[in-house]
Amino acid sequence: MLRSLCLMAGLAATTFGAPLESRAVSAPPGGDITILNYALALEYLERKFYQEGINNYTESDFCDAGFDKEFYPNLMRIYEDEKTHVDFLSTALGKKAIGEPTFDFPVTDVHGFVGLAGVLEGVGVSAYLGAAAAIANKDYLTAAGSILTVFSLAAQFITGLAPNTNLPFKAFPTLTAGDPTKTGYKAGGKVVFKGAYKAAKAAGKSGGKVNAVFYSGLQTYYVPVVIGKNKIDYVATIPGADYATDGQPAPAGQVYITLSSADGKKVLAGDENTIAGVAIVEVIC
Repeated sequence: MLRSLCLMAGLAATTFGAPLESRAVSAPPGGDITILNYALALEYLERKFYQEGINNYTESDFCDAGFDKEFYPNLMRIYEDEKTHVDFLSTALGKKAIGEPTFDFPVTDVHGFVGLAGVLEGVGVSAYLGAAAAIANKDYLTAAGSILTVFSLAAQFITGLAPNTNLPFKAFPTLTAGDPTKTGYKAGGKVVFKGAYKAAKAAGKSGGKVNAVFYSGLQTYYVPVVIGKNKIDYVATIPGADYATDGQPAPAGQVYITLSSADGKKVLAGDENTIAGVAIVEVIC
């Protein structure tokens, strides 16, 4: 369930991130207010994302897509949680709270919605937990610790900020999937990430193992990439039935992909190991 994804994301951040007191983090311009407004902007995004999911898809839509009858009620509860987070931060910041940004989520179906939720909940939680170390007023750490769903990947879904808003969003490098074959993207087929190896090499992030992390519905797959023959691209195999573990189905429909140095076993994908993303592909069954 998405609620469990939220909790797992928070646990991953606290397990694999360095302790707050050991991090050398500089406070951004504006100090505590900027950090809390950064969190507020991301909570605005979460609220809007789940609101659109509820508005665009019915309980029957989720059941027809293969999710159990508890899924939609859990989704409603998560939406209510996000509303509470926004209200809490807005009240705490008062007149210094930023207005709500505008957002655009590239979602076209139920599985796409759940897949993107996996990206937003499972990737980048450590960004704000890292920023928490820069908070001067430690009374604010209660607020910081209660917010698990924050991420730098959010930057690409924000299409506009409210007037007089200037927040230190970190946008990861763009990840572009090449044109599919004539038969389209299929499980077991190849996907080419155009210029990704060249960009990673220039940024000093091409050393060691690099994985393509596929998010499809509630499933997440870590697939090693290879360097293209042109020494410019990365290439990965879209997981097929033979790749599935623990009974996971092969990816299908709208699938989201990031590049990461995480392996999904010892280390989960997060801000500190994300190389590029998010690419979106349509995988045909």
